[in-house]
Amino acid sequence: MGDGGKTGLILTGGGARAAYQVGVLDAVSAILREARIGSRYDIICGTSAGAINATALACHADDFDAGLCKVLGVWEEIRAEQVYRADSLGVLRSGARWLSLLSFGWLLRQWKANPPNSLLDNTPLVTLLHRMLDLPRLDAALRTGALHALAVTASSYTNGRHITFFQSEAEIEPWSRSQRLSLRAQIGIEHLLASSAIPLIFPATPLYCEGRREYFGDGSMRQLAPISPAIHLGADRVLVIGAGRLSEPAAEVTGQAGYPSLAQIGGHAMSSIFLDSLAVDIERMQRVNQTVKLLTPEQRRQTPLRPIEMLVIAPSERLDAIATRHVDALPRPVRLLLGAIGATEARGSALASYLLFEGAYTGELIALGRRDAQARKEDILAFFQSHAAAPQAPALMDSG
Repeated sequence: MGDGGKTGLILTGGGARAAYQVGVLDAVSAILREARIGSRYDIICGTSAGAINATALACHADDFDAGLCKVLGVWEEIRAEQVYRADSLGVLRSGARWLSLLSFGWLLRQWKANPPNSLLDNTPLVTLLHRMLDLPRLDAALRTGALHALAVTASSYTNGRHITFFQSEAEIEPWSRSQRLSLRAQIGIEHLLASSAIPLIFPATPLYCEGRREYFGDGSMRQLAPISPAIHLGADRVLVIGAGRLSEPAAEVTGQAGYPSLAQIGGHAMSSIFLDSLAVDIERMQRVNQTVKLLTPEQRRQTPLRPIEMLVIAPSERLDAIATRHVDALPRPVRLLLGAIGATEARGSALASYLLFEGAYTGELIALGRRDAQARKEDILAFFQSHAAAPQAPALMDSG
């Protein structure tokens, strides 16, 4: 990218919705190749399923397009059984027991000593991660300077802290905010399992932090400032890829609304966890940007603000509506389990959209990501060309 500063890539959470991210990145790379512009990302930050994409891409920071091709192949051919137990026995051991415990736990005394930990068992994800990742290559990319830093975020159930784990060869001072902090770490599969452990759906993952064991869940929980890690790590401009709500149309409501199903409530909660914090952070940074524009050069020199350019690309269609068309692609045991809580109905499809790790669905999200990026072609070119022209970028507050 030359000497025009560091470019950050931020990949947010969203379970199976993260397939959209690789579609966007594939189109961005194609646009830049056509314009003969490099597509290097110096800082890559991810949360939840976005952390998995981020780490897989960071492993190929020296040849980003090759890494992207590998990640694309995984998402295009993915099956639910590669992410969680989808066979009848696996579903009975986790989901059916979990739902029964919710309903009749007071009668099932034998489960008090060994209660089910989650709705689904994500043990197969470990094998998939081993196939996707080349962690020694990640170390080499950081050592040679092909990558400046990688960060993944998880949330501690043990003490309520929201922790960003980062790996870098550079001298970067860890940062700390109220209930949020960063820790330098050797990023491994356990960090990705923790970051992607959707609450209640997947089991918590133990990690050792500051000499003690803590149990972690999805990094999207309590993530008040998802753009902040990239800025702390030194990014001067950031490409943010969302997973819903920012650009997609509002849901249509017809007739009298019925009482919400458990899946509808769960989907609403998931959307709040995965989507709302990014929208709020972007709005906050935009408001600060407008305020900073009013400052004189002397006033800017007296503030901790620095110029940050931001490009946000998010779905133009409702991903839960797309999920409705593909629920039947799920293995029958999973479909029956989700059907029991209303997730296979249209009104409960938001929950299904996070768990639909099936190629028919993820392939459509990839295609949507490509279309959405192509629609922003001029913005993408301006963003990646900006370092050469040294523009007066808008000043944005470090969002914490």
